[in-house]
Order: sequence, then C-alpha cells, then structure tokens
Amino acid sequence: MPKLVVVNRAGVETAVEASVGVSVMEAIRDNGFDELLALCGGCCSCATCHVYVDPAFAGKVNPLSEDENDLLDSTDHRTENSRLGCQIEITGELDGLKVTIAPED
Repeated sequence: MPKLVVVNRAGVETAVEASVGVSVMEAIRDNGFDELLALCGGCCSCATCHVYVDPAFAGKVNPLSEDENDLLDSTDHRTENSRLGCQIEITGELDGLKVTIAPED
C-alpha cells in the first residue's frame, strides 16, 4: 500500500497508508486530519481540500484540469504547487507523495 506523507498546518509531518485508487483528499480525511474540510466530498466544486504537492512529485501527479485551475484561482493561498486533493488519485507511482495542507481561506 502506498505511503502518503501529510504535513499539517502546524508543520507536523505524518506518514499514512493510502489505498490505490482513492484520492489524496480521501486518504487525508480517512486518516483523521481535521484541517482538510473537503466540503464538496470530492466533486471538484470547492477548494477546501487545497494542498501543496512536493515539487519532487509535480511531474508524477495527473495534470491540472480547467475546473480545478478555476477553483484554485479562488483561493488566496495558491502557489505553483497548489492542487485540490480530490483531484489526485493515489497510484503506486505516487508512493511517498508528500503534500502540505494549505492555509484555510
């Protein structure tokens, strides 16, 4: 089972197991991180699962969709590494993926 490394808003880094096929948002939520609201439940209609993807994995995650890009434009904390956790599917290639939960808007 792939590992996902999650850095919370306090800077604490925690490694969790993530099943192949679930989203980064689901893996974070299912492992008890309360900071990630995920209000839309993964429908790509809010930006409450905003994370920063470690640059080492930028080329390994699926590309940004137009809808995701538009939603990320609505946040005050967007960076070049911003993604919505609901839009990144866990694969074996993403074993060790590190994401940081973005500040709340």
